Formats: sequence, structure tokens, C-alpha cells
Amino acid sequence: MSDTHVVVLAAGKGTRMKSLEPKVVHRALGVPLIEHVLRAADPLRPQTTVVILGHRAERVQEILGKRLGLLFALQEPQLGTAHALLQAEPHLRGCRGTVVLLYGDVPLLRPATLRTLVETHHARGALATVLTAHVDRPFGYGRIVREDGRIVAIVEEKDATPEQRAITEINSGIYAFELEPLFGALREIAPANAQGEYYLPDLVRIYRSRGLTVETVVLDDAREILGVNSRKELAELTAILKSNRADELMAAGVTIEDPASAWIGPDVTIGTDTILHPNVYLEGRTRIGRGCEVHSGVRIVDSAIDDGVVINNFCVIVESHVSSGARVGPFAHIRPQSDVGEQAHVGNFVELKKTALGPGSKANHLSYLGDATIGANVNVGAGTITCNYDGEKKNPTVIEDGAFIGSDSQLIAPVRVGRGAYVAAGSSITEDVPPGALAVARGKQVNKDGWVAKKKK
Repeated sequence: MSDTHVVVLAAGKGTRMKSLEPKVVHRALGVPLIEHVLRAADPLRPQTTVVILGHRAERVQEILGKRLGLLFALQEPQLGTAHALLQAEPHLRGCRGTVVLLYGDVPLLRPATLRTLVETHHARGALATVLTAHVDRPFGYGRIVREDGRIVAIVEEKDATPEQRAITEINSGIYAFELEPLFGALREIAPANAQGEYYLPDLVRIYRSRGLTVETVVLDDAREILGVNSRKELAELTAILKSNRADELMAAGVTIEDPASAWIGPDVTIGTDTILHPNVYLEGRTRIGRGCEVHSGVRIVDSAIDDGVVINNFCVIVESHVSSGARVGPFAHIRPQSDVGEQAHVGNFVELKKTALGPGSKANHLSYLGDATIGANVNVGAGTITCNYDGEKKNPTVIEDGAFIGSDSQLIAPVRVGRGAYVAAGSSITEDVPPGALAVARGKQVNKDGWVAKKKK
């Protein structure tokens, strides 16, 4: 394949979105619309990728900041698609090969489709190739006008005759162009249309008048070229992305009991024989291992879950790691930088924050464990709190292997409980507990016989 370059048009405001944000940064399945488009183009391995910015350009650049190698051009004022593509010329001057033109609000486009577009473009020796599709309701789209089966023009809705409006083959707006004649031809386009804009489809007429080869690739599934222009359309396309994602995972051996309610981001990986119950939310770069079971209402973000883990209902896990064979929840909250060891248990209404819970350890009930390092086979009783914040800074708690923390204990950090030590229930521990020792830190109980009867008198 010859040198490939990509230009993504992303200058529009998206008025119908009714948003302060540029349209292309709105998220579909947790990913900005424009990121979906760039990912579809990545397998082409473009030498150059230029994003044409306009409305709130700095915001779009901020969203794309983690992507290396992008080039940006500003379209100001915004005078149509041909004018937008012309803004990429300074970045592509002196380049050779093929430029693929995309739009930043078309998130369903597949890499395979773009590969077919480029390969067909080259195989047929075309100077321009248009991606088209047949739709039942073509209103609003440019129509593909053919003679003897060959494309001769693209006519926009507002400029079309009644006969042309009856055509069901539409222009996707996605093209492959050879660079050599492109920018010279763009300068020949005049705003001779109802909107006074410079329309890119006019290139078809210009190329045909010069005897240059223009080809088409017709999509099998027209949904791929659907763009987002409103919140309603954003929701509709997100639903398609969700469904496609669930289908991919089920085909790979994952059980999803209710695909319609599963929210699984595009960067999530899930091992075979894992079961997802209804209303599970897996986001960011989450990895779920093999043979896990994730119950309803669970939300996991940017976390690693190893093989054979059971996560019970209504847990939240963020930027953390759960090792194989562990059990979590229900109603547990595992906050960032936490690590749950193999075969460990984090029970109902337990919260971990920046805490390592060692292999085989258990915190089964109603506890807050923050900034703690907890060894293997530790039992943390119900109601235990590591008091990690002194009003100015966070302090660490260390509980060594085999220790036993009685219920309703407070460990006032910084503090260490030694290997195999016991902390009596109801204690407030302010000093280190030596290995093997029993720590009791509570007021002495006093019983006053007959006190209740005397009080009643």
C-alpha cells in the first residue's frame, strides 16, 4: 500500500447538541466521538494525520492531547467541506500518496471499511473514490448520480431536483483522494449552491470533466456512516456500539445475561467463561480474567480483575487490582491504588482506599481501610477503621501476617500491628502492637448493681 494520509474534519459547533462542548468531544460508550474515528483509521498506519479544527479548537486539542503525532489546522471562517480540506494543504505539501477524508462525528465506521476503500481506490487506479450507501430515507444526504453505472455527480439535498431526490444511494462524505491533483482542483470549486459554501462533492464533477477516474465503494451496512447531530442521535449510536461490543465478547466466549443492559467500553478485555449479570458497567482500560462472575449493579473502571474472581452486587472498583480467587461485596467500594490479594474477601459496606489486602485476608463487614498495608491471613473485624488522616496529612497503617483485629476497633495511624497479634474489640490503638501480643485499649467496664431501680424512684 502506498503512503496514506488522513484528514479528519472536526471544525463544526454542533448547534443541535445544545452544548458548550464541541460536538466531536461528546462521548459514545465512554470515548469521544473523534477518538472512535481516529481508531478506525489507525490500522491504515497513516504517515500524516491532520485534524481540522474550528469551534473551540483548544478544547478538541485538549481532549486529543494524549495522542502523539497529530497535526492541527484551523478553519476560520467555516465555509464548507472543500474549504475545510484545503486547510490541510500546508501539512501535506510535498507529500505523495493517498489522503483519506473522515469526519469527527462518525463513530461506527469500521477499520475494515476504510481498508476496503483504500484498496479499491488503488486497485482501480482512481484519483478519487467515494464511500456510498443505500438508505430507505435519504433526506438530507447528497445523492449519487450515475450514468451507465458510473458516478457522474453528487448533488446535495437542497440543490437536487425531484428526480434526484428519489435516488436512495447517498454520499457518506468519506473519500480517498490521490494527493497530486487534489488541492489544485479544490481551488476551482465555487460556492454555486443554495448555502454559498464550497462543497467537496463538486470535485466529482471537476474530475469527470478532466477525464480523471472517480470510483465508488458501496457499504453493506449504512449504519457505519451515521453521524451524530443531536443528543438523541448520540444515544442511538451509543446503543449500536454497546450492542456490537456485547456481540464481539459473546462470540469470544463471555456470557452476558442481558446484553441490552451491559455497558462495556471499547478498551475493556474479558476472559472466556466469565459471566456478566444484568446492569454491569465496565469502563476505561479494565481487564477481567477468565471464569469470573460479576453480579448486577457493579461498576469497574480502569482496573485489573484476575481469574476466578466473584464480585457481588453493587460494588464500585476504580483503578485497582483484584487477584485470583478473591471475593468482593456486595456493596463494597475499592478506591484507587488498592490491591486485593488472592483468595481475599472484601465484604459488604467495606471501603478500601490506597490499601493492599494480603492473600487470604478478610474484611467482611462495615470497615474503612485507608492507606493501609495488610498482610496475609489477617482477620479485620466489623466496624474497623484505620484513622489515616490527622487533619494535615495521610498516615499509614501496617497490619502484619496473621493478625486479628477485633470488631469496632480504631487504628490511629501511623501505627503497626505485629505478626500474629490480637487487637481486642472496641479498642482505639494509638501505639504499635508487638508480634503475638494482645492489645486492649478501652475503658474498664463498671457494673452498678440496682442502678436502674434507683433511677426509676
